[in-house]
Amino acid sequence: MNNEPRIDALLPADMARKAEYIGVSKSEAPILSMFSLAVLAGAFIAMGAIFATTVSAGTAGDWPYGVTRLLAGLVFCLGLILVIVGGAELFTGNNLIVMAWASGKVSTRAMLRNWVIVYAGNFVGSVGTAVLILLSKQYSFGGGAVGKTALSIANSKAELDFFQALVLGILCNALVCLAVWLTFSARSTMDKIAAIIFPITAFVAAGFEHSIANMYFIPIGLFIKAFDPTFTATTGLDLSNLTWGAFLINNLIPVTIGNIIGGTVFVAAIYWSIFLRGKK
Repeated sequence: MNNEPRIDALLPADMARKAEYIGVSKSEAPILSMFSLAVLAGAFIAMGAIFATTVSAGTAGDWPYGVTRLLAGLVFCLGLILVIVGGAELFTGNNLIVMAWASGKVSTRAMLRNWVIVYAGNFVGSVGTAVLILLSKQYSFGGGAVGKTALSIANSKAELDFFQALVLGILCNALVCLAVWLTFSARSTMDKIAAIIFPITAFVAAGFEHSIANMYFIPIGLFIKAFDPTFTATTGLDLSNLTWGAFLINNLIPVTIGNIIGGTVFVAAIYWSIFLRGKK
């Protein structure tokens, strides 16, 4: 038997078995550890969102739309890199637990337990980071350009209709779960980072909707609007539609449903049916 260590990337069939193993491990984690790692993931994704907002600030009039979106997407990758390499629990990526569930290795109750706890932790981490940004007044940097961009992003997301937000959520998490899937092939940290960059950059550049990122993007706009009306007035933006109700009904609920469909059906179920169906 050849016991030499392998340094080549895992092949898709091996990646599928690794996805099963990871799904079982995630579903069996203690509640406190799961929640704590989920809070971290929410904060990590929020950090990517802060990076993207800052880089996008003040560029709209001087840069082509596609270039601005490309730069925003590249820097947003920070969030998932921190999650994957640093170790954290992200709801959208955990939709891949469906692969272990479909093989009968994870119960429905255990999978839903993970999703609910991780989703709640992600919310706490993302919104908590938004509170810190409000208190730091980082949004006032660049002559207020960062804050104006944050308000504009939040407003545009709150104005989506339900079906549009749902479909954008499907497209988004198909790419996010593909990014996570690709990291299962990795043998090194740099492999993981390289696997993440293009799918995540693509979803941000294309304007797809990520529920956990939106737990930062929209609340920071709501916080600035509510707690710094003087700054908000200087932006000249019509923010009448930026409300907590719009956040939940127009964005978070449909995007979350779309994210689940995109991750479970368009990635997890397809790869399970190809590589794991009928195999012990």
